[in-house]
Amino acid sequence: MAEKKTTNDKLLVKPVSINVAEPAALGLLGLAVAALVIGAGYFGLTNGEGFGSKSLMIPWILMFGATSQLIACLMEFKRNNIFGATVFGTYSMTMYSIAITLIIAIFGGEGTDVEFAHYAYGLIAILFFSLIATIASLMTNKLLFSILIAVDLAVIALIPHYLSGTSAFPAGVFLFITSALSFYAAAGILLNTMAGKTVLPLGNPIWKP
Repeated sequence: MAEKKTTNDKLLVKPVSINVAEPAALGLLGLAVAALVIGAGYFGLTNGEGFGSKSLMIPWILMFGATSQLIACLMEFKRNNIFGATVFGTYSMTMYSIAITLIIAIFGGEGTDVEFAHYAYGLIAILFFSLIATIASLMTNKLLFSILIAVDLAVIALIPHYLSGTSAFPAGVFLFITSALSFYAAAGILLNTMAGKTVLPLGNPIWKP
């Protein structure tokens, strides 16, 4: 008679550990593209002052600024990187909000029932978070710290623009700086990771608690 298999004889299913590739390059690339597209409008390189004339910005903001950073956010959570996950996640939601704001402004009719001050107060909330993230970035590297400083200055320049109608040109300048630094950071992370050594330096942490 065949012996009954005991619990010890049964095959145990072990959890499989899956390595997740570095997602920061994708998130930074998305930020770089979105900042370039948005900055071009504020810098005056595109025609038209109203929201309706900026409707073609929406696909780039949604796909690059929002979705790519959302993907990077989710992957950073899997890698247990709270800084990357929180920053990419928050800026992703910001980009989704900007895109939806553009859609509402276009179909709602600029200058009629649309209250743009709400946009400014949303930016104030984002600025509070961005300043916190800037302090946290001191523990990452100099390049990420520089990117967050540029983002802070861009948001600071946009708040009075939507509250009182001041020029958005300074915001365009800081968004271009954000884009350039983000492109460099994305290239550095991609090349350094693939080469297994430092090809493009990102700078050491400024603060080591």
